[in-house]
Amino acid sequence: MSARIRTWGTASVATAALLMAAAAHSPGTGAAPRSPAFAPQRPVDALLIASAARGSQLADDRKQLCRAPGGGRFCLVSHPASATWTVPMTAGRKAVRKPVALSGRLALDMRANGQITDVSVTNGRGTSLGGTLSDDGRTWRSTWAVPAGFRYRATVRAETPSGTPVLSTLSFRTAPPQGRRLTAEFGPEAGTYGVGQPVTAHLSRPVPAKQSTARSRIEQSLRVSSSPRVEGAWHWVDDETLHYRPRSFWPAHAEITVRSALAGVQIGDGIYGAGSKPLTIKIGDRIEAITDASEHTMTVLRNGEEVRTIPVTTGKAGYRTRNGIKTVLAKERMVRMRGEGIGIARGSSDYFDLKVQFATRVTWSGEYVHAAPWSVGSHGVENVSHGCTGMSMSNAEWFFDLVRPGDIVQVVNSLGEDMAPFDNGYGDWNLSWKKWRKGSTIQANSKIPAGPRLLPLA
Repeated sequence: MSARIRTWGTASVATAALLMAAAAHSPGTGAAPRSPAFAPQRPVDALLIASAARGSQLADDRKQLCRAPGGGRFCLVSHPASATWTVPMTAGRKAVRKPVALSGRLALDMRANGQITDVSVTNGRGTSLGGTLSDDGRTWRSTWAVPAGFRYRATVRAETPSGTPVLSTLSFRTAPPQGRRLTAEFGPEAGTYGVGQPVTAHLSRPVPAKQSTARSRIEQSLRVSSSPRVEGAWHWVDDETLHYRPRSFWPAHAEITVRSALAGVQIGDGIYGAGSKPLTIKIGDRIEAITDASEHTMTVLRNGEEVRTIPVTTGKAGYRTRNGIKTVLAKERMVRMRGEGIGIARGSSDYFDLKVQFATRVTWSGEYVHAAPWSVGSHGVENVSHGCTGMSMSNAEWFFDLVRPGDIVQVVNSLGEDMAPFDNGYGDWNLSWKKWRKGSTIQANSKIPAGPRLLPLA
């Protein structure tokens, strides 16, 4: 096989493979290395570096395409093959300057007896491509898809069956992305939030559910880390929006960082990922306000300890307060509330037009926790509101000053409908962990590990 590029076909991008043969010392390849880390091997001892598109494997004809190089040579195959060429290698080292149209994750396979002991893959910016080694030490696979448009250096350490160490390095670059770009905008804004605050990602382009491979690559590239570490998952709210939350609430005083590794990732259908601004948020105390609509009380806890029980009134017949877990969305020291906002016409006996103080919003449709001095006689006694949770002026001011966006507001024992998960605020916590994971393309069918129940709020 000559060193020039040969065209093997025009099939669409699928699997790309790099076959590195650990070079046997032979004339014309230079002196044998003195360090035992570069000990030569037989030509049959080789490493296969492959990028698996859609999780597929190389076809059976890979051996035929890569047989020719033998010892001391390097063979690049795009399969279904679009190009292949060979170049000499010396002592397991060779820099390849041709672009590689990789699609999917990078995999390293030991193709002969021996074990891989260590792998390091970094791009020109010094960013590492993380991965895991199989239990038998014969396969290493990157955790994420390999982005296009970057230079990479792979350093692979292995051992022969006799324990002789071998070091091989390879430099290559992936072809630049050619197509439309997709970015992710993270939310909320940087700041401090309550333990119920989900992380959001808004995509610049819709990705329909039927494009499961594209969704999987996006999820793999949107990375959330927290200190302390917790178990969490993304959930596709719609074609352009994802939410991320832990199995249970965030730990108090945690720090959460969200980063995108979409840059250069081939999403599919001619779309490539582009860079996105990272986000770091902090979590404050664990504040939970639990309203029992049948008892007409709100119990407020800070970090698990009760700090105040407040007499309240909730929604009356026809305007029942929603059951379930909500999170604080915003705080408005003064807001004008009118009947038209919930479909009550002027002239109706239920119509209202009020300037309300210390209003803490928990749904986009207009449910608040707020001061209701006009109904103070009903607080702790009966439910007379139009769906909000009302309390005295002093209690409302205290509550308003205590809470922040992301804090938990839960209603139990109401005769109202259940809080929706997504279309009226952050009702994410009303989904069980099993149902939440069903909204993840990656985790939908994986086994759920044992752990605490989702909602320890009683």
